[in-house]
Amino acid sequence: MSHAMNDEEVITELKKMVAFIRQEAVEKAREIQVKADEEFAIEKAKFVRQEGMSLDTQYEKKKKQFEVSQRIAKSNQSNKARLEILKSREENLQNLFTEAQERLTKVSENANSYKELLAKLLLESLLILHENKVHVITRSNDVQIVQGVVDEALKKYKDVTGRESKVDVSEGLPKDSAGGIIVSARNNTIRLDNTLEQRLRLLEEKMLPEIRLNLFGPNKQRKFFT
Repeated sequence: MSHAMNDEEVITELKKMVAFIRQEAVEKAREIQVKADEEFAIEKAKFVRQEGMSLDTQYEKKKKQFEVSQRIAKSNQSNKARLEILKSREENLQNLFTEAQERLTKVSENANSYKELLAKLLLESLLILHENKVHVITRSNDVQIVQGVVDEALKKYKDVTGRESKVDVSEGLPKDSAGGIIVSARNNTIRLDNTLEQRLRLLEEKMLPEIRLNLFGPNKQRKFFT
């Protein structure tokens, strides 16, 4: 048969209940802390992983941007250098042609060789035009020289073609011309420029590829050669 607890027994029981409740609270708090720590660790790892991936993405993006900018800068530098080389080459070629033009003005200084040259130019013109009558224009101080080679040129023309032709000569080339002749026929409807300046221009066009090759070597970007 139970009996009523005295005050000491009540206090003892209350202390036991308080201790039990406190122990339950401590264990529950520990359980909550452990779970919270686990969740924090998971979230922290997830955050670190996401931030790491984000940093990797940004790094790769910036790396690609840097590589692209480097390629562009290198290409620009290469193009600039190539343009400077081309400019220098063109300047050298122009200097070469300018020097040739200056030397051209001295061709007529040697009277004998210049007379032979005029005879050859006249014969060539007759063979090209193949006309019964032609008109020759030359410098005023070359008129007599050309007239002096007409008979020889006509004879050679007949020997080659079996045909005859007539030649009349007059002045008309500028005084600053290097020399040579312009030959026309059929009231100037046919015209052949055989001046020294024109011959040099034709030679420049014909020899330009060979001159480039001799001066600068083969073009590495060129794949086909004729």
